[in-house]
Amino acid sequence: MTSAAETTEPAGDAGADARPEPAEEGGTFADLGLRPELLSVLTGLGYEEPTPIQREAVPPLVEGRDLQGQAATGTGKTAAYALPVLQRLPAGRTERDPAALVLVPTRELAIQVAEAFYRYGRGLGTRVVPVYGGQPIGRQLRALDSGVDVVVATPGRALDHLQRSTLRLGGLTTVVLDEADEMLDMGFAEDIETILDETPDERQTVMFSATMPRRLDALARRYLREPVRLQIARERPASGQEPLVRQTAYVVPRANKPAALVRVLDLEAPTAALVFCRTREEVDSLSETLNARGYRAEALHGGMSQEQRDRVMGRLRAGTADLLVATDVAARGLDVEQLTHVVNYDVPAAAETYVHRIGRVGRAGREGTAITLVEPRGHRMLKTIEHVTGSRVRVEKLPTVADLRARRLELTRAALRESLLEDELDRFRAVVEALTDEFDVVDVALAAVKLAHEATTPSGDDEDIPDVPLRPDRAGTARGEDPRGRREGGRTRSGGPVARVFIGLGRAAGVRPGDLVGAITGEAGLNGRDVGAIEISERFSVVEVPEPAVADVIAALRQATIKGRRPTVKRDQAGGGERPARRGAERRGDGPPRA
Repeated sequence: MTSAAETTEPAGDAGADARPEPAEEGGTFADLGLRPELLSVLTGLGYEEPTPIQREAVPPLVEGRDLQGQAATGTGKTAAYALPVLQRLPAGRTERDPAALVLVPTRELAIQVAEAFYRYGRGLGTRVVPVYGGQPIGRQLRALDSGVDVVVATPGRALDHLQRSTLRLGGLTTVVLDEADEMLDMGFAEDIETILDETPDERQTVMFSATMPRRLDALARRYLREPVRLQIARERPASGQEPLVRQTAYVVPRANKPAALVRVLDLEAPTAALVFCRTREEVDSLSETLNARGYRAEALHGGMSQEQRDRVMGRLRAGTADLLVATDVAARGLDVEQLTHVVNYDVPAAAETYVHRIGRVGRAGREGTAITLVEPRGHRMLKTIEHVTGSRVRVEKLPTVADLRARRLELTRAALRESLLEDELDRFRAVVEALTDEFDVVDVALAAVKLAHEATTPSGDDEDIPDVPLRPDRAGTARGEDPRGRREGGRTRSGGPVARVFIGLGRAAGVRPGDLVGAITGEAGLNGRDVGAIEISERFSVVEVPEPAVADVIAALRQATIKGRRPTVKRDQAGGGERPARRGAERRGDGPPRA
């Protein structure tokens, strides 16, 4: 995920006629041919040299070429496209309509990217407006009406303004799709295509993403003209050094995951950690468990208002919370500078999701740790992740009770040593001297250490956790699972039983598949790949979702609006054998089937 924090990059000035040559390894931003106003700002921000993606992307983008770039989170993608956009803006531009449009998947990312544009372009007087849902539209209308150079928007709100004619795209020279793979996962493909179809044919189109699925390539082939193609891996350490992101997995039965997570966190002692769960219910339950064990944990999921989300992030950034437990959708666009650990409470259903998650640590040369709790049958997905990331995920033995006790004793020793070196202890001298009249001084010290240790050690956390191996079947397929991605009782792209959800809106309300996928991923904490078959009738729709998440999906959609309406949502009881009758009812104009 790109963010303003990734913009450890800056600028220079080049003529418009000649294409700047890519900067040499270790070069400066001045070598990229950016204008002096940008270079001055970048120098003031403390940026010294461009990252690989900036060295490769800035020159062709300044020239006006289309570009398709794949780069891991934390490699500096935001500045790689922001600086060329600012470079190409005419000096003293006063036009009312935007010259550049940047589409991003989430409101958090829209805010961060807009802040980056404002920061880099302040020497140019650049007018930047973020446009996203959850903010009063009147404020956005006034900002757009007063004139703008760069609009940073989520696809849904951009389309809304486009339909209101309050966002006019006829003067665009550049369109950027940032985190394009995430936008497709969230069901925005049709919205993106509608927006792009409204832009001038001669525009420059830029696409950045952390992964490159086939459907993204199809989008690029349709809308990009002879693009420069870049693939930049996260910078690897020199031979013999440890990787910046240490990737570790522990094999744990599902019933023992809460205890295993506490044990791992106790040993790792993260400064700040982000724990990913699949559903809202799991987020709430796990955050309660962690708080009961002495951690300062905060929950974050799609069922929370923006105000609640802002309070949670404020506590995490202020250091009053240690852990953030979140769903993928809720965590999109988040940037926590002090983050040291990412924990996958479950193996992600898609390798691309894993890439996005671990990209939040190990940024800007800092070390980070990615931990995954794998159930015994998770072998296949773990191997897929290793293949996609190009790095090994070390499967390690879960820390034992003895390991945990030794670690806690070490923490107690360190705390006592710090107290001896720094604290004022004279007021306790009378207590010690009185006790040494009766007991040996070493025994007194042992008793004091015991009390201090027990006061900081949670009780009831020494339960045994069975040591279990991964259990791959032949051809790497987990036992009981069809190699085509199905299990008995249902169909889903990620495997597992499915449930059918009835939604009381259909074609008559203008509902499209992207609307349903977007609502489910945006409100219920699921990934776009978790959504199965979609049937859209004249007056209702039916969507397949993973069985474990069906209650969350129904609860979330009942509070959501789709096409401006709050639909009836319930579990669909009709089986596959009833579908022909249902289609017949649609043709006759009868109402939705009995659910």
